[in-house]
Amino acid sequence: MRKKNKKSTFLRIGELAEEAGLRASTIKYYVEQGILPFEQEDAKLGRHFDKEKALKRLKEIEGLKKERKTIKEIIEKLK
Repeated sequence: MRKKNKKSTFLRIGELAEEAGLRASTIKYYVEQGILPFEQEDAKLGRHFDKEKALKRLKEIEGLKKERKTIKEIIEKLK
């Protein structure tokens, strides 16, 4: 029996935004702030995010926002 390859799924900004229920501009803002890293960048296709890692990080960010943390506090905690 062959083992199944656990392969990462990569998403572009719009796809990640849709998966997370956020706007693409929010994703871009988090990237600019350095709290949402992307896996690779392609000149034609843009940034690609590892689906599992990015969604986990977005949950962290959104959780901190629900705790009423400021963006500065979130950046400090996640950098």
